Amino acid sequence: MAAASPLGPAVAVLCALTVLHAMSVVLLCDAAAAATCVGVAPAKHRPEVISITDFGGVGDGRTLNTWAFRKAVYHIQHQRRRGGTTLHVPAGTWLTGSFNLTSHMTLFLARGAVLKATQDTRRWPLMEPLPSYGRGRELPGARYASFIHGNGLRDVVITGDKGVIDGQGEVWWNMWRRRTLEHTRPNLVEFMHSAGIHISNVVLKNSPFWNIHPVYCDNVVVTNMMILAPHDSPNTDGIDPDSSSNVCIEDSYISTGDDLVAIKSGWDEYGIAYGRPSSGITIRRVRGSSPFSGIAIGSEASGGVRDVLVEDCSIFDSGYGIHIKTNVGRGGYIRNVTVDNVRMSGVRSGVRIAGDVGDHPDAHFSQLAVPLVDAVRIRNVWGVNVQHPGSLEGIRSSPFTRICLSNVKLFGWRNDAAWRCRDVRGAALGVQPSPCAQLATSFASAGSSCS
Repeated sequence: MAAASPLGPAVAVLCALTVLHAMSVVLLCDAAAAATCVGVAPAKHRPEVISITDFGGVGDGRTLNTWAFRKAVYHIQHQRRRGGTTLHVPAGTWLTGSFNLTSHMTLFLARGAVLKATQDTRRWPLMEPLPSYGRGRELPGARYASFIHGNGLRDVVITGDKGVIDGQGEVWWNMWRRRTLEHTRPNLVEFMHSAGIHISNVVLKNSPFWNIHPVYCDNVVVTNMMILAPHDSPNTDGIDPDSSSNVCIEDSYISTGDDLVAIKSGWDEYGIAYGRPSSGITIRRVRGSSPFSGIAIGSEASGGVRDVLVEDCSIFDSGYGIHIKTNVGRGGYIRNVTVDNVRMSGVRSGVRIAGDVGDHPDAHFSQLAVPLVDAVRIRNVWGVNVQHPGSLEGIRSSPFTRICLSNVKLFGWRNDAAWRCRDVRGAALGVQPSPCAQLATSFASAGSSCS
């Protein structure tokens, strides 16, 4: 019988510690994987299901179904079934114009269903401009209604089995390029003054303008989505929470012609007067590509943006990774933003926080309306093939404060690439390439600014 090794007890202890460590890693991973805020607005089961075919809908790709969708929504609105009603759209191509949803309804797109927007722009309905913008975002005056719209609603679900909502936006993009637009282009999906909105498990493509725009809303969930548009399609932002609270964006893939996610809250003097911030915004496990920004805040943030969490995201082949943008005349504030565990590849600039970005609705904005940017924590960010690490450039009369970078490593094409900084205060720890001199080299030396 072989003699016991004198290392046996030590090896046993080491093995036990290794097992315990592995178990703790698994538990942490499981906890991270389970992290979700979908419960903010769950997809509810509806006791009644009706089909668009019950209202004369024809999914042949040629028949215009606008009246069928409007009749179906009218039925749901006036039947008022306890627990609500699901409008089922079966496989087929369902051509339709713009239509509104109603409270306590689910729009369900079956596998193989394609809801396709008509390209007859002459009959597209118009709406008043948003009060926090004072005019259409692109042109003064009214704006075109969104393809799917809701105003003053409660408990609305858009979901399906990978069905498609196709905005057929090329006709709108070409009008924008030729400067023949008469009004601001329509969003693909917009909710106003609504609460309890759930959007999941469908594909959005070729939006004329922004894809999903919750504005003046509460308790919004967007999850398990695919949002697609060509990289040269103008202003096709993926998801733009705007003057809204408790918004959760998770587990989605976005590849569009503009920002993947852009948090907003109104435009210059109109946003300041309306005074509704965006708050409680969570962006988690979003992956995608854009010629502009991966995750953006602003530049229209005049009502204020606060309490934002961005985590576990992946951004590739994009202009900016993280982009916080504002301007003199905006007023408002951007504060208490946390960005954690973001991976980047092939981006032009990793992190940009800028005080000179964005245009103005008119000449009536005030030069005294200077925005505040404070308490921005960016940590655990890893990037490869990053052309430039980034820039932190505040406003002379209102320096950006408590800008805190930790474990931010952005490896680029050039060894001499350096951060650009001015009018910014904060600290940096474990940042490569070396951070700007304006940031303290440790959190301790920065005092309480990054605690």
